[in-house]
Amino acid sequence: MADYAIISLGGKQYRVREGDRLLVDRLPTGEGKTFHPDVLFTGGNGKPNLSPRVQVTAKVVGSPLGEKIRIGKYKAKKGYRRHTGFRAKLSEIEIQSIGARSSAAAAKKEEPKAEAKPRAAAKPRAAAKKPAARKAPARKPATRKTSSEKN
Repeated sequence: MADYAIISLGGKQYRVREGDRLLVDRLPTGEGKTFHPDVLFTGGNGKPNLSPRVQVTAKVVGSPLGEKIRIGKYKAKKGYRRHTGFRAKLSEIEIQSIGARSSAAAAKKEEPKAEAKPRAAAKPRAAAKKPAARKAPARKPATRKTSSEKN
């Protein structure tokens, strides 16, 4: 059993232990549901483990808003001032367990997929006749007009 794991959620990495609660970017998983984040690394007792067979189970506890951030814009000597705010949408998760995957799930993932049947050779299509390309009429080279011809 691993002491900690490094998981990847929303393009960020977190170091977690069993029982930890984290605030992460909003997840599509509903409140009260469990999910399995991607495990990058597990470790503990001086033994690192890069094996993908370890699974972390996390539960979505809530979906609060983050702390309000105030944003102000100002241009000197112009009388321009704008104020806006922002609150990040977050999900609070609790790490329930860090451990090996169930043998059924591991066997299912490692089971080789049935090879696709080879496709029958494509039948040659009847060659559609293309109309002959039209040539542009030949043009005479441009000649310069003298000043007497212009008038």
